[in-house]
Amino acid sequence: MSHRIGIIGGDGIGPEVLAAALDVVDATGVDYERIDYDLGGTRFLATGEILPDSVLDELRGLDAILLGAVGTPAVAPGILERGLLLKMRFALDLYVNHRPFLAGPSTLNDGVDMVVVRENTEGTYAGEGGFLRKDTPHEIATQGSVNTRMGVERCVRYAFDLARGRAAKQLHLVHKTNVLTFAGDLWQRTFDVVAAEYPDVTTGYDHVDAACIHFVQRPEKYDVIITDNLFGDILTDLGGAIGGGIGRAASGNLNPARTGPSLFEPVHGSAPDIAGTGAADPRAAIISAGMMLEFLGETAAAKRVHEVIASSDDVSGTTAEIGTQIAERI
Repeated sequence: MSHRIGIIGGDGIGPEVLAAALDVVDATGVDYERIDYDLGGTRFLATGEILPDSVLDELRGLDAILLGAVGTPAVAPGILERGLLLKMRFALDLYVNHRPFLAGPSTLNDGVDMVVVRENTEGTYAGEGGFLRKDTPHEIATQGSVNTRMGVERCVRYAFDLARGRAAKQLHLVHKTNVLTFAGDLWQRTFDVVAAEYPDVTTGYDHVDAACIHFVQRPEKYDVIITDNLFGDILTDLGGAIGGGIGRAASGNLNPARTGPSLFEPVHGSAPDIAGTGAADPRAAIISAGMMLEFLGETAAAKRVHEVIASSDDVSGTTAEIGTQIAERI
């Protein structure tokens, strides 16, 4: 079966790490059609376009999307994030952000094996809010947090299903229920109701500030974590740091209902300061590509990618050289 995969190289090191990741995908022998899209800061600066509706309609018809990175210092913060990344999440209903962290023997936290499931389309990133009396001494800015029972429950269920399939069968809710007494209460009540349907999964709860401490001091405490959009954004960057560095941090923005394509990307950003130098580690992009293969049902190929990555600490060289060496091992 051939898969139609959209490729968004983007900016900075994005095209470089994706080229290495695609070398690895090619080495697996999986049959796919590559459809390239010119999206990101470079296109915006040249044309003023971010994500035209016509391109979005094309993306809806794909089986998956693989993205390198977007962002350039010439584009103000927030423009590409909201106009491209968040627009795709909302329009394609990519409601689960699946972030695995696996620390190997070359890191300080050998043995860490956890997944953070981040709600991806609600919370403070939904865009509720605005300004009153902007640019005056009496300016007011509001930023709301949108939490729906449907949105919370579908992510909680995904996390319970994931935890049930793992050896530890453990799931922690992370929030701030002692202060965010409305949103936190909705999350906790929903979590407790769904938990009753999964008696084989051990559950726990931590405030997000405590979870940050545990991530650093004893990350082996966690197996699967479910949390909201904002807390998940912060925790997963910290998870990248303890799991071998941001260059190993992969992600899947998933539509588990499969009403459209899911999007897979490394989360290290475009790193314009090292673009073109060959210094970028492509392993986060390769792990993301492996997650994509797994989501597409290419189980054997995905397993092989993850096996090779897990034993790739001896691989070195430029971005392209690392990709070539891993592809050869595949």
